[in-house]
Amino acid sequence: MPFSAQPPASGEPYVLTASLDNARHLSSILRAVHFQDHATCFATANGLRVTVEDAKCIQANAFIQAEIFQEYAVQEESVTFRINLSVLLDCLTIFGTSSLPGTSTALRMCYRGYGYPLMLFLEEGGVVTVCKINTQEPDQLLDFDFCSTKVVNKIILQSEGLREAFAELDMTSEVLQITMSPDKPYFRLSTFGNAGSAHLDYPRDSDLMETFHCNQTQTNRYKISLLKPSTKALALSCKVSIRTDAQGFLSLQYMIRNEDGQICFVEYYCCPDEDITEAEM
Repeated sequence: MPFSAQPPASGEPYVLTASLDNARHLSSILRAVHFQDHATCFATANGLRVTVEDAKCIQANAFIQAEIFQEYAVQEESVTFRINLSVLLDCLTIFGTSSLPGTSTALRMCYRGYGYPLMLFLEEGGVVTVCKINTQEPDQLLDFDFCSTKVVNKIILQSEGLREAFAELDMTSEVLQITMSPDKPYFRLSTFGNAGSAHLDYPRDSDLMETFHCNQTQTNRYKISLLKPSTKALALSCKVSIRTDAQGFLSLQYMIRNEDGQICFVEYYCCPDEDITEAEM
């Protein structure tokens, strides 16, 4: 790594320092939650969490564990700041989005604390670029309170199964209806578009189904416009965990393996669109 870990020569010491041999490991995960310009960053000893929200109806979280970084240090219990995610991604890919074989962009990221910019030092082929990105007061974020004890239904699918579903379903529909049940149809995706209703069923013994834990039959609708951003994470992922709670809130957790085989997670939370009556099911 070309960047030394020494503290700054003057001013406040850094409260957050992180280094990566390959900046793409960070930029690809951040791109999976990039559906709004701004994001809130939380750094703890366990790693970095980047949260993006829209309309108080959907929240995306990218988790980059401390082990992913070659160097990672947080000097406080937690460090939080808001940042322009579009600008951050532009800086991370300043040398281009695809490197020549055998080359990569090295990254060192430093933050001194409240009121200071986030500093990025990027190096590729002996050329170093320094970026300073202004940080802002973090927003109050939604608390979906989605803990494992409140989960009613949970399945884990190989991502290719869900990718095929999104390719086949009628995206002129305003909503995606998800049915999860201990009995048939087990797991059903439905749309109601210009061409009429369409249903896609997954049997519980499907080769694509890795885990199936359904305690009760639930049918909920979610706005497709809110779910569309999650397809960025779906495209990168190898597995997806789909969970619902008693209120119908949806959690989509994507397991993403980077070029070095390391695992990161992206999670989307989405509010249900409306209650479904027996007559509609």
